Amino acid sequence: MEWALNSALLGVRLGEALGLGGQELHEVYYVALLRYIGCTADVETRIELFGDNPGEAGSQYTFIDVINADEMAGWLDRYVGRGQDPDQKLLTMQKMPTALPAHVRAHCEVAQFFVDRLGFSTTIQQSILQTYERWDGLGMPFGVKGDNLTVATRITQLAQDVESYRRAGKMAEVEAVVRQRANTAYDPHIAEVFCRQTDRLLSGLDDEVRLETALAAEPGEHRYLTDDEFDVAALVLADFIDLLSPDYACHSRKVASLVATAAQYYGLPASDVKAVERMGWLHDIGKISVPPGIWRKKRALSSSEWERVRLHPYYTERILGQAPLLSQLGACAALHHERLDGSGYHRGVSGSALSPAARLLAAANFYCARLEPRSFRAAFSPEDAADELRKEIRAGKLDSDAGKAILAAAGHRVLPVRQERVAGLSEREIEVLRLIAQGLSNRQMAHSLKVAETTIGTHIAHIYDKLNVSTRAAATLFAMQNNLLQ
Repeated sequence: MEWALNSALLGVRLGEALGLGGQELHEVYYVALLRYIGCTADVETRIELFGDNPGEAGSQYTFIDVINADEMAGWLDRYVGRGQDPDQKLLTMQKMPTALPAHVRAHCEVAQFFVDRLGFSTTIQQSILQTYERWDGLGMPFGVKGDNLTVATRITQLAQDVESYRRAGKMAEVEAVVRQRANTAYDPHIAEVFCRQTDRLLSGLDDEVRLETALAAEPGEHRYLTDDEFDVAALVLADFIDLLSPDYACHSRKVASLVATAAQYYGLPASDVKAVERMGWLHDIGKISVPPGIWRKKRALSSSEWERVRLHPYYTERILGQAPLLSQLGACAALHHERLDGSGYHRGVSGSALSPAARLLAAANFYCARLEPRSFRAAFSPEDAADELRKEIRAGKLDSDAGKAILAAAGHRVLPVRQERVAGLSEREIEVLRLIAQGLSNRQMAHSLKVAETTIGTHIAHIYDKLNVSTRAAATLFAMQNNLLQ
């Protein structure tokens, strides 16, 4: 958590120590934040090479000197083909020389596409393409070396490695490691400046760095997004998370499009329609917290694996909740697996605690997921997906009105909701009940509905009889409890 934020802070400090100007510091800051935005690319290859949790292999790679044969051999033996039998592990080892550079290239190219879509400069894009390069030219995938590496690349490489050592409690080793890797992995001048000022550069860094601190550290004029630019950024995050598996391709885009259309059927105001569309783009960002191999299991998940999966909505809320302007979106987006009967996750909230937006998002996510293949099942046809959604509605898990709006938006034939069936009330009696709840007199109700006052009296008598009540207050409460006033 906050590893990239601290890396950006350290990178800017190191850049200042090197005497860099505003534009160069700006590039260091954003390269540190965005350097691993391609990490969801080609996940299938990472799983094949390193097992269900390939991130562990990547994080430990920081702590070895790749030109030290013994250290490299130990890393390969421990992480490549993890969990495989000896024969399969040997085959995986043999794939490494070609598979790893191809994977690295995919990571860099995808990251560069994302950074371009976000509107960053060609220098920042070039730096992102150099994520895995080294000063000595022994990096991947292009073998770029020396001064051909951007300054932002050279600074960020060192800063992020140092931050990894700091978080691992290996601070006693940092200066020696940086000196050892000078002129191989790192620019020797940058390494020397760091070693001369290590204590000052690392002073005050904290694993719990606040987002406000990191934002305030942005060099130069701070950048703000317009509404349209925010939507572009949200779509980048949607595509970033949906690259985790071929099964998820465009899932977030589909959910967003469907839920926005359904929100109009449902009658939400335009501002809410835009909000639920953004929730659709962002709802699954918390999946990044789950080891990617878990999403590809063809068997039932173990209890510990399932616990990781059921917490991904929490991480959606955790990620978005740091920024005040995103916290409301995040809080609602994180409800996409909740159910009306409280059987959902991760909070297990139910009933009235779920807003119309949350109910629509849950139904949209459910429907879209059924249209997509999973490692353990084939994709449903649209009609079968609609039938599954209707079953959830009948079981009291998903909201009927929200589900019908989703089905209508998806092009299915849906009968209108007939609220007059509640307690046998007719449409006119529901109109009268709503006016009762507003506190109108019989005369005022008659004027509003353009009928005789005696007719209103008759309707009220029928309503009281059907509801088994004798007072306006009790009738009003019944209407509230049955959502007849919306």
